[in-house]
Amino acid sequence: MSPKEPLLATLKETGLGLIKRDVWHWLEQLPQQDTCGRQSQFSVSVETAAACKKLLTAQGRGRFFLRLALNRKILGNVVQHLIHTPKLLEWYDPVISVLGNEEFLEPFLSLLLVISEMEFSLNTENSSFLDESWLLPVCEVYETVPCRELGMVLRYLGSRVFVLELLEGSQAKVDKFVLPGDIIDEINGVSLRNASNGQAGIVLQRLKGKPLSFRLIRWRCGDGTVYRPMVKLLKALQQENPKFQLQCDPKPTPWTDTYCLQDGRILYILKYLGKVEVGMYGGKEVLEQGIPKVLEQRLPPKEVLLDVKETQLICTEHSSKKLMFRYHYPEISCVGRLLRNYQAVFAFCVADCPETPETSCFTCIVLQASSTCESDQIISRIASGFKHTESFV
Repeated sequence: MSPKEPLLATLKETGLGLIKRDVWHWLEQLPQQDTCGRQSQFSVSVETAAACKKLLTAQGRGRFFLRLALNRKILGNVVQHLIHTPKLLEWYDPVISVLGNEEFLEPFLSLLLVISEMEFSLNTENSSFLDESWLLPVCEVYETVPCRELGMVLRYLGSRVFVLELLEGSQAKVDKFVLPGDIIDEINGVSLRNASNGQAGIVLQRLKGKPLSFRLIRWRCGDGTVYRPMVKLLKALQQENPKFQLQCDPKPTPWTDTYCLQDGRILYILKYLGKVEVGMYGGKEVLEQGIPKVLEQRLPPKEVLLDVKETQLICTEHSSKKLMFRYHYPEISCVGRLLRNYQAVFAFCVADCPETPETSCFTCIVLQASSTCESDQIISRIASGFKHTESFV
């Protein structure tokens, strides 16, 4: 049994194992089977989950219901109703299920009742990927005034509506909100999940002359990585349309040349120019001496992959995948670039012994991005990493 999923992981299979049981299968039967009454709020939540047009599977509806139950503070009561319904309780394996073990059942119910007193504000509108994953994407609303031509080229793939391209001079291009690779989840409250070809156009034609509100599912997570359940779909888009480019606001982000997709993360393709010791002071001022010193060495640049992770930087050689360096943010004393020449070149300083800063010697590591914009983006992400790891310092 998985300790994280006592309601999901211990369901017994049906007779021949042809149908995999999910928590939703007993949830939708419970209002008819339970005899202890007082289920009005529970029944409404079941009906809401059953009617959600963004969900196609029992797994998705079960996940959606659990989110509703947390918001409405009814999860503890739902499980109590299940316990009073022997016909459905038989679905759980009495050997490994918490629900079949009296020793564990009481503390489990107590935990659920405590959880039911907590305040949850889970966004139930963001539910289109619950069929595939508990991990939810970034979901944002784009509102625009009535216009003759919105200028979005769409592609229907995997029962979803992707933005393939924005036309030059169009309203969507000017607004700089919608990005190629995003999914249009809703238009003015009309769900496009499982939409057939052309359905988005039909909805837009019906709303012609009216303000529009698009609910967008972003391809990019808050930490800069590609939302994992979308990776295969995005790759399929790129294979069908070689000119398709992901976009990171507002400049295009090609799949090749300057970026690389690896295990669902975007890695920067950079040139490693070298490093130089800068003494016992690691403030940003030393970058003005450190960067020119490395450039004067005129070493042949190495093409590398830089992964700007949540708590650390990892750099590997592009061809061999050999590790070049790995630094946690507390080891980095400063990051920046020159404001005049070589603006695509940036650097950061690291201490050789961060535990004893009074005796540390600092090294300046210099890299070159493809553009000033990309250089500034990387610097900004590394600087944000300082904030994320303050608790480690």
